[in-house]
Amino acid sequence: MKRTMGWLLVALVLASTCGGCISRGIKEAVGVARGAKGIYAPIDPVASNKEAKPLGQYSRFEMGAFTDDMDGKSPPSLLGDLRVAFDIAIQESPLPIQAGGKTLLVRGRILHYENADMVGQALGPLEEVVARVELVDKDSGKVLGVANCIGRTTESVNTGVEKKAQGLAKAIVDWIVSRYPVPEE
Repeated sequence: MKRTMGWLLVALVLASTCGGCISRGIKEAVGVARGAKGIYAPIDPVASNKEAKPLGQYSRFEMGAFTDDMDGKSPPSLLGDLRVAFDIAIQESPLPIQAGGKTLLVRGRILHYENADMVGQALGPLEEVVARVELVDKDSGKVLGVANCIGRTTESVNTGVEKKAQGLAKAIVDWIVSRYPVPEE
């Protein structure tokens, strides 16, 4: 019993002196499981009614052209990583994947790209990529909606271009899913 109490006392002292270290460790562990974050903010919504699901007519989802509006300041691999991450995110989503049917084209432009600096690494990094994204009916060329999509990483384990591209792809696919009549399980 005395030995258990002794170890408990040592653990409490370490936890109180390294509280920040432990909480950062927990945050990093969660970051490994969750990966990069993806959020979207509609500018020109797909539908005026927040409950409407107008994208149900599409059975194919394709990544179109993305440009770098930062005059080449974003990493060259970002756009390639985004294409790969988008294909994976679509495969993992509840969206149907069919060889035929109407195609929803996703295109956009990179507006902002930011890496964590040394101070950010010490305090916890914040890296992000911001893109203006359009959902387009491929047959007609009609733009159905516009949103700012953000891929963000806030853990050291998720830093790097590939992780930010994964976050951006998550944001885009989450936006599509929010306007798609996905059957409940």
